[in-house]
Amino acid sequence: MPPADTATLDYRRIAVFGGVYSNYLALAAALEDARRRGAEECFCLGDMGAFGPHPDRVFGLLRDCGVRCIQGNYDNSIARGLDDCQCGYTDPRDNYFARLSYQYTFAHTHPDNRAWLGTLPTELRLLLGKYRLLLCHGSPRQMNEFLWESTSSSAFLDYLMRAYDTDVILATHTGIKWRRDLEGGKHFINVGVLGRPENDGRTNVWYALLTLARSASEGLEVEFIPVAYDHEQLAAQMRAERLPDEFVATVLTGWWTTCLEVLPYKERCRGRF
Repeated sequence: MPPADTATLDYRRIAVFGGVYSNYLALAAALEDARRRGAEECFCLGDMGAFGPHPDRVFGLLRDCGVRCIQGNYDNSIARGLDDCQCGYTDPRDNYFARLSYQYTFAHTHPDNRAWLGTLPTELRLLLGKYRLLLCHGSPRQMNEFLWESTSSSAFLDYLMRAYDTDVILATHTGIKWRRDLEGGKHFINVGVLGRPENDGRTNVWYALLTLARSASEGLEVEFIPVAYDHEQLAAQMRAERLPDEFVATVLTGWWTTCLEVLPYKERCRGRF
């Protein structure tokens, strides 16, 4: 596994997203929106393939637009030629759909892109004014750890800040955005995903925009940005590629039909199923 990228760069406004899941249409829309909003740089927290069609279209777009990327569990598996996505599911139904998604993505990822994924770091550290940011996929301690809003205590998140010597942790993996402001001006931010809607009955997807406030205290402003894209075109391409109807239904309706068993009670109650 590649080491973490410890290069320190200083920014005032950045865009951060995770879970592209082969949704190159949403990725293109998000990158254009972030540029329009003045983001100095865009960061991808991994899981670039999965779920959707034509994964190779995502990798070229990320590189052409200069997006700084880290590995998610999917990317790590694809690069290493593993048999599964290391998604962290325990339910048989969740794993059944995860296998279908992974097999399709692996078969349709060009060897050059597999090699590129293997060169990516597992985390990034950078500065946003006075704030030290740690960018990871699931959590700093485990690439495929699910950190849910309802089950992640502030005490635990404070522990992660201390253990990994940072002020802000940005993660993804769960597919549902959330944030928690902690004592001492520290923050945990799940940036959401671009690849599929977040089980709320809306077809848009999300990314996070972080801005250093121009004030004496230099506070941190965090905004979750909705991204509309041609989801019907994506659904048509998914059907043409014979991806599961359950995946297509999620894109068209905004409700998850798979990966439900991993959801904690409170998060699952927000959905339809």
